[in-house]
Amino acid sequence: MRILLLNGPNLNLLGKREPEVYGTTDFQEFYEELAAVYDDVANFQYQQSNVEGELINILQAADSDFDAVILNAGGYTHTSVAIADCIAAISTPVVEVHISQPVAREEFRHNSLIAGKCMASISGFGLDSYRLAVEGLLSKED
Repeated sequence: MRILLLNGPNLNLLGKREPEVYGTTDFQEFYEELAAVYDDVANFQYQQSNVEGELINILQAADSDFDAVILNAGGYTHTSVAIADCIAAISTPVVEVHISQPVAREEFRHNSLIAGKCMASISGFGLDSYRLAVEGLLSKED
């Protein structure tokens, strides 16, 4: 299986940004640990962008290069019709992931514009949400 982990805005600041919400682990460090655990995944990559259009370009390119995308769209989850439309337009399944539990936070975070376009959503398990998404995708592969 070929899996792309794609993070949106401000997730490059993990480990520094609001550690009480997001923890103290740097995402690159976490990704390397995750990739080592799932070394049987044929193509396991990680990308991040703070720019909405770049995320759309990456998703469109992933449609031919990956079997699945694990997407944490960050703040764009609640605002980007364009990312939701892109997910609907590609055939590669997308799993929405969040480190925190959005509905336990500010009211504007309660609505996900992308959730209805994704095959699944996982949130509230910290960085472990990504691992759970990988496990879910691998279980669907059988």
